Amino acid sequence: MSGNDIADSFRAQPLPQKIINRITGCSYVENYVISYSDLSYLTVLHYGFDDEIHEGELIVNRSVAEEVLDIFKELFENRFPIEQIKLIDEFDADDDKSMAANNSSAFCFRMLTGGGDLSEHAYGLAVDINPLYNPYVRSWEDGSLLILPPAGADYIERDPKVKGKIYPGSVCYNAFVSRGWEWGGDWEDMDDNHHFQKYPRKY
Repeated sequence: MSGNDIADSFRAQPLPQKIINRITGCSYVENYVISYSDLSYLTVLHYGFDDEIHEGELIVNRSVAEEVLDIFKELFENRFPIEQIKLIDEFDADDDKSMAANNSSAFCFRMLTGGGDLSEHAYGLAVDINPLYNPYVRSWEDGSLLILPPAGADYIERDPKVKGKIYPGSVCYNAFVSRGWEWGGDWEDMDDNHHFQKYPRKY
């Protein structure tokens, strides 16, 4: 693949009608918070766990679209492995299914894990990377752990020898955090190790 082909593979555009058709009633439901015009459709390249180049697609808030493209270019240039990047609609907009498949994704109009407020994913302002190997971990008062996806229990430790791991100082961590994104692994009340989010002024 030539340099021009690679550069042309990283693109952001308003949601095409075929994408609107795909997500309507699935990851996108009628609401008063976010509109189709607030979102951008991104195509990117990434190295898979097979060390081959693959195409991926994401939907993010248009306010961060170019920045997210730059992040994924940096990950690609550094050959950071990402197993797959598919719209969560390929998994019926079910976050559990997407995480279990180690799918990296962004927009989904849904609530926070555990309920309550809308997730940053609902605004297109969050990106999850390799969730199986970077699981969500929360401790309860009785000493039990909530681990999502459950199969991520084998990957709680931030072991840099494991492919696709995110930890402070890693390529993925630096690509997001250097641009002002917040890493869920830095939170005090839980470790959302696959999750990055940002708060543009409008939201």
